[in-house]
Amino acid sequence: MIRLFVPADLTQGQALALDTGHSRYLTAVMRREVGDEVLVFNGRDGEWRAAIEVSGKRGAILRLIALERAQAPGPDVELLVAVVKRTRVETIVEKAAELGARRVRLVITERTNAERARIDRLQIIAAEAAEQTGRMDVPEIFEPVKLGKLIAAWEAARRLLFCDEAGDAKPILAALDGAPPTPWAILIGPEGGFSPTERDTLRSLPYAIPATLGPRILRADTAAISALTLWQAAQGDWT
Repeated sequence: MIRLFVPADLTQGQALALDTGHSRYLTAVMRREVGDEVLVFNGRDGEWRAAIEVSGKRGAILRLIALERAQAPGPDVELLVAVVKRTRVETIVEKAAELGARRVRLVITERTNAERARIDRLQIIAAEAAEQTGRMDVPEIFEPVKLGKLIAAWEAARRLLFCDEAGDAKPILAALDGAPPTPWAILIGPEGGFSPTERDTLRSLPYAIPATLGPRILRADTAAISALTLWQAAQGDWT
């Protein structure tokens, strides 16, 4: 069944007017008609079954019928990734949403070769991925911030797994062996790697664990997907 992410509150019997994009997708692209049912969610009120009540030039209106799944929290893991080329950032956001990341924070490091990203576009990609995968929320995407500023405002209870392509770091599964299921963040550096100063700073943090993804140099998108998958294997999905 088609799933749609909507920002509105969801309650029993509510009439829900869809925006232009969702209306067109539902009626013109997917050819759904009055009476057909879809699923809607907003990341707060669970997943609801709804029926198309109105379909016209001004858009579609749904009527909420029943709660299908109560809201449940996903894994509290953030993906922190150095800004890379647009297409690769888009891939990273899409796959992070599919793999359950709660937030994606873009980072500017000393060797970052880009400092801008279209957050509105990335948020749409995250929402579409959430709709496809069946997750109950959509990861929030944050504007790029310098690594030093990110560390200065760090949440005390959150552990940091940073993927270090140099040094004597353990493989991720070994590094996470026995680690508690606390809130986590995974840091992926730029394709030029962390600078020596950044690496020293990260290794000095009491909440940080360095880990390696293997002997090969990976692109940022490949590294992000691999790291999230391995973290999930070690920590579980918590859903």
